[in-house]
Amino acid sequence: MANRYREEEKQEKELNSEENSDIQEEELEIIDDQESEEIRKLKEENAKLKEQYLKVLADSENYRKRIDEERIRDRKYGCQRLIEKIIPSIDIFDKAINVKTDDEKLKNFLIGFQMINNNLKQTLEEEGVKKIKAVGEKFDPKFHHAVETEWNEDMEEDIVISEMQTGFMFKDRVLRPSLVKVNKKNIENK
Repeated sequence: MANRYREEEKQEKELNSEENSDIQEEELEIIDDQESEEIRKLKEENAKLKEQYLKVLADSENYRKRIDEERIRDRKYGCQRLIEKIIPSIDIFDKAINVKTDDEKLKNFLIGFQMINNNLKQTLEEEGVKKIKAVGEKFDPKFHHAVETEWNEDMEEDIVISEMQTGFMFKDRVLRPSLVKVNKKNIENK
């Protein structure tokens, strides 16, 4: 009888172990499914974070480049405001120099003004300031501002006849456009 109980116990243990192994396999499959789902979610999250990181990295690189360009531009055109304020003084000097007089003392003053004017112009040229060529040139609205029009048959249309105020360029920027009179046919003349 003792053997019989032992055999029954063995059979029960085997049945229990088979049931347990089936349960364990099912549990393992559920765990594997859960783990694979978690791994998939983690991979998706990782991909999203990587994409966000690359976007932030690209944005920061673009920002750095933009700041560098602004610094370069600020250095290049740093004295533009000062030059814009000096240009009217040069206009006044030009008018003062062109005054005709017979008085010797006044002529000596004009010679001094001329020297100062030439020195200012030379300094501005060294810094990149140039006069805009206007008379005899084709009218260009980027550099010229038409104040008047007049028709002269001896000249081509859209040619600058005269300049009322000199224009200036600073490096590649227009500080002040030239005020000009342009050769243009009126509607009546056409």
